[in-house]
Amino acid sequence: MDSDNLVLTAWSYGLVGLAYTGFALWLLQTGYLRSLRDWSKTTILAAITSSALWGWLGLAFLWTGMPALLFFSILADIARYGCWYAFLLILLGANGANGAGAIGKPASMRWMAPVAVAVVCFGLLALLLSTLHVSVFGQTSRWILFGEMVSPVFALVLLEQVFRNVTEDSRWNIKPLCLGLFSAFLFDLYVFSEAVLFNRLDTDALSIRGAVHTLVVPLLLLSMARRRDWISKIHMSPRAAFQTATLLMAGLYLTFISAVGYYIRYFGGDWGRALQLGLMFFALMVLLFLGLSGAMRAKLRVFLSKHFFRYRFDYREEWLKFTRTLSAQNSPQEMGQQVIRGLANMLESPAGGLWLRARGGSGFQQTARWNLAQTVEVEGVDSPLCQFMATSGWVINLEEYRSYSRRYGQLKLPTWLQELAHAWLVVPLMAGEQLIGFVVLASARTRVDVNWEVNDLLKTAGRQAASFLAQMQATEALLEVQKFDAFNRMSAFVVHDLKNIVTQLSLMMKNAKRLSHNPEFQQDMLTTVENSLDKMRQMMMQLREGATPPGTAVGVNLGAIIERIEAVAAGRGRKLELQLDGQVVTRGHEERLERVIGHVVQNALDATDANGRVWLTLERVSGQAKVVVKDTGAGMSQDFVRERLFKPFQTTKQSGMGIGAYESFQYVQELGGRIEVGSELGRGTTITILLPLFETRNESGLHLLETS
Repeated sequence: MDSDNLVLTAWSYGLVGLAYTGFALWLLQTGYLRSLRDWSKTTILAAITSSALWGWLGLAFLWTGMPALLFFSILADIARYGCWYAFLLILLGANGANGAGAIGKPASMRWMAPVAVAVVCFGLLALLLSTLHVSVFGQTSRWILFGEMVSPVFALVLLEQVFRNVTEDSRWNIKPLCLGLFSAFLFDLYVFSEAVLFNRLDTDALSIRGAVHTLVVPLLLLSMARRRDWISKIHMSPRAAFQTATLLMAGLYLTFISAVGYYIRYFGGDWGRALQLGLMFFALMVLLFLGLSGAMRAKLRVFLSKHFFRYRFDYREEWLKFTRTLSAQNSPQEMGQQVIRGLANMLESPAGGLWLRARGGSGFQQTARWNLAQTVEVEGVDSPLCQFMATSGWVINLEEYRSYSRRYGQLKLPTWLQELAHAWLVVPLMAGEQLIGFVVLASARTRVDVNWEVNDLLKTAGRQAASFLAQMQATEALLEVQKFDAFNRMSAFVVHDLKNIVTQLSLMMKNAKRLSHNPEFQQDMLTTVENSLDKMRQMMMQLREGATPPGTAVGVNLGAIIERIEAVAAGRGRKLELQLDGQVVTRGHEERLERVIGHVVQNALDATDANGRVWLTLERVSGQAKVVVKDTGAGMSQDFVRERLFKPFQTTKQSGMGIGAYESFQYVQELGGRIEVGSELGRGTTITILLPLFETRNESGLHLLETS
């Protein structure tokens, strides 16, 4: 160390001694020794006093060069770290001893006190061996540096534990203390970790070490001036324990790698430094990989929950996190995936799927998925699985079912669920006493015991998720009613426009009796009729009549309807290929059925260019009339078919209103039929309309009607 650094170091240690001596005198004046039972005050006074001794002894060594003073200076440094350990541990455990506002479970902190003692003893042993010149695995001075590096690592762990577990109302008081100690400990970690790794001390950093520790004094004074019992109401949470354990493991890992690196360099000869650098790079890559591994974090979290806490879950934290997840969606379509994520994150599950019952549907189908295979299977409302969940409300553990199915009574799982890859838990979504859906979760990243606590948490969370989903469905229904209300209001304007057109045509007809021979009037009449016709055509395109036609349903010949639709298409220059299987009759209203089939055909023609094909087949299948319309047009996405196709006011046309498909779907259902859709973007669409068959036969001169 050159003379300039020596002078700077002396001033630095002098500042430490002066500042902490004044601090200790102030503490004595304020009565920190009056109550010897208050160990927090006693230990902080000891930490301040040992810091002052460290500073004065270091200054004395620099003045005299006596080895004994260096020994006692290092001893004071070790002692002050030991006092800070005791102070931080007392802050974490004092409330538990007093019985108020304590840590969640005292056993969760018992490992920290032995580790603190071990760190202090290691430093003392290294100092003693160095003083006695006993060589163990290399120079004993290296062990002193190693101990000086480990001390701030563990101090940072304790400090992080204190700050994370303090309540919000006390965090304002403790913040200056944590900031000051964090800065000092971090600086020491930098100085001595560099010394261990590169076998040399940074003289520039070492010369200002005392000044850095002096800067902590104002922050400690600020914390104590704000409140004398400024560290009350500390509470240990599983989340804080997980973060603390992660930090501790990372610190111990780096400490171990530093020791291995030193010995590689020590015994490695000419290749020692290269091997050391290679080892450090590899170790950092491994640490980064483990830190980003979801499976490793899951295993650590489960281990802490099982061995350090009475209850596995921090229910307040879990509930806040689950509620935030459910409330984070930007649209109703995202709600399903948020429900899956919220339930999956509780148990470290990496995937899941949501099955909901469509409005008016007869079963549950997959409406959302997260990292899970898509399935088109529909689970009936009256199936054994749905009936079991609706009556019992149980969470079904598929692993338990495979090994001990008798626990679930007579339950028989559907084949698709048993074959679903990685399926683990089935969580019912109960809104009141009604099953509105269920979630299938995939196997967790780590082994999780599904006990009563897990079942209760999932059932309760499932009910909350069900309430969110039920509210979403009710909101969608309300919006649909509001849209129809707006549609009805719009129809009033259309009626008003029709009245104006009728008035205009009536006036024209009245004048025609006396001006019919006038060529100018004739031309004006034709123009008026053409304009009126255009206006009415535009209004009819904007507003599709949805009222139920008068009269009762009768037998309707579908072949005749389809031939008329083909003729209309031909008149517009489009070709519709037909394949009719004789006379096929269904029950319904002829005008409305023609509008339904015509709407499907027109959509196919609109979606297909002139070079494409549109064809229609009519046949009888299993007692039903089957109308299939296929095209080679643009097609539709699966999301559009599932979520928007048969909903009102949903369309892909720029000029459409999305009423035709909704009306067709509703009317076919009223007749007891159904519409099936198969489509793929860029490859066309297939629409299948199934209607009850209505047959007429003559037997013995009587007309017999049969309906299927």
